[in-house]
Amino acid sequence: MYGVVLAAGRGTRMRPLTDRRPKPLLPVGDRSLLERVFDTAVDVVDEFVVVTGYRGEAIRETVGEAYRSHPVHYVEQAEALGTAHAVAQAEPVVDDDFLVLNGDVVVDPSLPRALADADGTAVAATEVSDPRAYGVISTAEDGSLATIVEKPDDPPTTLANVGCYAFEPVVFEYIDRTPESERGEYEITTTIELLLDDGHRIDVAPYEGTWLDVGRPWELLAANELALGDLDGGVENHGTVEEGVHLDGPVVVEAGARVQSGAYVEGPALIRAGAEVGPNAYVRGSTVVGQNAHVGHSVEVKNSVLMADASVGHLSYVGDSVLGRGVNVGAGTNVANLRHDDENVRLQVKGESVDTGRRKLGAIVGGGAKTGINTSINAGVKLGAGETTNPGEVLTRDRLSE
Repeated sequence: MYGVVLAAGRGTRMRPLTDRRPKPLLPVGDRSLLERVFDTAVDVVDEFVVVTGYRGEAIRETVGEAYRSHPVHYVEQAEALGTAHAVAQAEPVVDDDFLVLNGDVVVDPSLPRALADADGTAVAATEVSDPRAYGVISTAEDGSLATIVEKPDDPPTTLANVGCYAFEPVVFEYIDRTPESERGEYEITTTIELLLDDGHRIDVAPYEGTWLDVGRPWELLAANELALGDLDGGVENHGTVEEGVHLDGPVVVEAGARVQSGAYVEGPALIRAGAEVGPNAYVRGSTVVGQNAHVGHSVEVKNSVLMADASVGHLSYVGDSVLGRGVNVGAGTNVANLRHDDENVRLQVKGESVDTGRRKLGAIVGGGAKTGINTSINAGVKLGAGETTNPGEVLTRDRLSE
């Protein structure tokens, strides 16, 4: 059985974190989103097929030709023309039953297992309290799929389509027959309707585990919170921890990392290989200090993700934020993460102000950005990849790269 992983999207809702990096390679704990998807399916598939598009070369270079002894093949979706079109790109490689998984969704291993255990074609479904924002599944008397209705105002059930599937190779014939939707794409749910119309049985695989679509920056924070929540309760030290350091578990210090005297690390926290924390720094959960990142003197970092090579050198506060690769935070930079009116923080996503559902959310900073000394950044503000601020600047509006 193959595992076909869809990883071609541009990730515009995740900007500026995706300005220089494809979304499936964004970190969740100690692995990328894509690697976490692989891990959920590695026990039920024999080979992976990754459908790439935006910055696909970075995915190929990072993952390579195998993952945990499973061959990895790559096919390209040169133009984003919908999920059915993406699956169709795998046809030259796939000659057996296969699963379709999303490269930017956090799920449990029980999901691909349930799909793999189904007989032939299957759709994963989960119960939700308000299914109006999803494809809603209705079942026949024998429990098989009857219909999928997209985002109905009056949902017939509370079963939501998770967007993961099991298919047989015959599905490629039906993808060829799939018409273009009103929004100009070829949808896999339309392909499924064609299969049903021709009398094909489609099982509904129930799923009750984690289901987090990591499409927007605050959802990356949520995914990291989930990942760190799985850490064991104690301290796991494989690096260098100097005298005078307090580690309040669960804390993992990877090999090659260094925590200097006077640092206080309050878990759950992950200090990755090559990272330096301290002296006299305060790291609070749930925080990931990425590979070769730096948290220096008199810096406090709370519930944040510092990607590889990011640096917060001294005298700064970063809370509920995501710093992209190679970000440099100038001395005295402070990030606000709470609105004074106690309302949820809002974030601009594709030109629209969106309620994040979070009372605390700081800055989202793209790769290679730099702040001048004594910069102040307001809650929910984005600083684009490669952008800078002036010394003493107060940033209250997004500053994005073109």
